[in-house]
Amino acid sequence: MKLPGFITKFWTWFRTPSGLAIGTVLTLGFIAGIIFWGGFNTGMEMTNREEFCIGCHEMQDNVYQEYVGTIHYSNRSGVRATCPDCHVPKEWGPKMIRKIQASKELYAKAFGIVDTPQKFEDHRLEMATREWNRMKANDSQECRNCHNFEFMDFSAQKSVAANVHDKAEEAGQTCIDCHKGIAHKLPRNHDASKDFQF
Repeated sequence: MKLPGFITKFWTWFRTPSGLAIGTVLTLGFIAGIIFWGGFNTGMEMTNREEFCIGCHEMQDNVYQEYVGTIHYSNRSGVRATCPDCHVPKEWGPKMIRKIQASKELYAKAFGIVDTPQKFEDHRLEMATREWNRMKANDSQECRNCHNFEFMDFSAQKSVAANVHDKAEEAGQTCIDCHKGIAHKLPRNHDASKDFQF
């Protein structure tokens, strides 16, 4: 059976190494790239939602319950900082690095390292220290999306807070140096005497 002429011509045109055939391959590759990138980005954003973060009972039963009682969850202005606002950078490169680092948390869940409240408490200092170090290294980037020394009106703050913020800024400190335990309880064996040092 002979194929219709237009199908034969199309197939010949498509397989012939000409400018049009290369253009077709590039166009199809470009379209496939857009579809892949869109799907990848959508997947990344889906994992950047509070519902995803507390999908594991380890988070739902432990740190999320602590967060619900804080000013970051409920306050007079109605502005809420969700899990990704504090734990995932907004810029693409740092966000990807953080997502890769977070794979260790999936490992801990899969192998039951923190699957009970007691195990979670046993590892809390280690997990908190890792997060504090990450925030210290990036100058509390996620905190500064909302709180920034440059935009603070020290005259509107209580005198103690204004004094501490002024000294912290002069000393080159960052938010996490003083504000550990702001949204989650401190680990039971955390040495708080090392905080608030200028």
